[in-house]
Amino acid sequence: MLASIGYAVAYTGVGIALLTLGFFVLDLLTPGHLGRHIHEQRSVNAGLVLAAGFLGQGAVVFAAIWTNATSGFGPALLWTVVFGVLGVLLQAVAFLVLDLITPGRLGQHVTEVPFHPASLVLAAMQLAVAAIIIASIWP
Repeated sequence: MLASIGYAVAYTGVGIALLTLGFFVLDLLTPGHLGRHIHEQRSVNAGLVLAAGFLGQGAVVFAAIWTNATSGFGPALLWTVVFGVLGVLLQAVAFLVLDLITPGRLGQHVTEVPFHPASLVLAAMQLAVAAIIIASIWP
């Protein structure tokens, strides 16, 4: 049981680090400070997009752990880190692609206080990218 507790702590630490990385990458892609947009200005758009990114990233981490647990702790942890970082990067690429093919500035729409439907589209894209990564991991 102690070994399993240690694995849980290690995987959770990696998961939190990956979620934090995802937050900072999204913060770089949007104008201003993402945390302020959510907590001080109460931007539902920013909250929705960040929440979708977190859910997608969490699902990627789960899939990497679940599908590789039998290969041993070290390899499974490595898979989790590699695919977690890949998830963050590919979600950022999807953000940039969507920004190129839609009118206006996506980062600006995401941080607006009044609701903007672009936040739903971006949230769906983030979840779709995560699902694609998960499918590539799953045997």
